[in-house]
Amino acid sequence: MGSEGPAAVTIHVTGFKKFHGVSENPTETIVSNLKEYTEKKGLPKGVILGSCSVLETAGQGALPQLYQALQSALTGKDSESSCSGRIIWLHFGVNSGASRFAVERQAANEATFRCPDEMGWKPQKVPIIPADGGISRVREVVLFSLRYLLLLSTVKITPIIYSFISYLHC
Repeated sequence: MGSEGPAAVTIHVTGFKKFHGVSENPTETIVSNLKEYTEKKGLPKGVILGSCSVLETAGQGALPQLYQALQSALTGKDSESSCSGRIIWLHFGVNSGASRFAVERQAANEATFRCPDEMGWKPQKVPIIPADGGISRVREVVLFSLRYLLLLSTVKITPIIYSFISYLHC
């Protein structure tokens, strides 16, 4: 009693395919290789890799696959993650204009793209989740140690830098 330790944490990881100005998206490479890498190298005790999904770089085009991944995690169709209790969604993006690694700690409920996505959509001040209210609503996220995640990268980090983003950068 009491010696069970903390509940496991299941991490679901997403990345993107190519998009305007980034013909080879490093997030696609990272996410595509992550499962095999963790099978070889292992994960810390109590950490479960729930899923690795590479999404279309299109606001509306990515939704079906993203919803499928979310539903799979909620219904426990991704093996052991349904028993873990704690779930983290880690969303990788790339900002080709950035000069350094960045972690987004705050997201706005707004889709405003400087250039069209891969399906030609270029929203301006559109709520991402209309049920959450207007575009002024902001969500804060809690950060955890990124040290291990950086070790997972099989791609040279410079000159393209990874960002955790909830919107498309061009």
